[in-house]
Amino acid sequence: MEVKTIIGAIVAKKKAFSGFDALNRHDLDTFMSTWAEDGTYIFPGNLSISGETKGKEAIRELFQKFLDTFPLINFTIKNIYIQNIFALGSTNVIAVEWDVKYKNQKGEEFENSGVTVIHVEKGKPVLVREYIFDVELEKRAWGEG
Repeated sequence: MEVKTIIGAIVAKKKAFSGFDALNRHDLDTFMSTWAEDGTYIFPGNLSISGETKGKEAIRELFQKFLDTFPLINFTIKNIYIQNIFALGSTNVIAVEWDVKYKNQKGEEFENSGVTVIHVEKGKPVLVREYIFDVELEKRAWGEG
């Protein structure tokens, strides 16, 4: 039982780290490779990217816009929480607490924090919801406020 616990936690953490690392490197193909075809992404606030985005292609377009808007992104993962450490990555809920430093196309630098909650089924994210600590800052970073 102890080995299964360790393996489940390691698999979930490794996937979370690799997803954020892919965003830091602007590697959209690697980032999107793990998503379910019918995935849903939810971003808070009232920005052009806010709300619910459904389907892998639509999510890809949204993240392409994110990467185009912010040529420099550096997520730092602070903590990863796993709902079921015995799940081995097939079905689970993972929460990733992070800090981010980023620069927009105008050269303006920003720092923010948040939590990403990832619902995984059959080893793929099916629902990802962002909780951003300073949504007003996001408006300025995106040039929408």
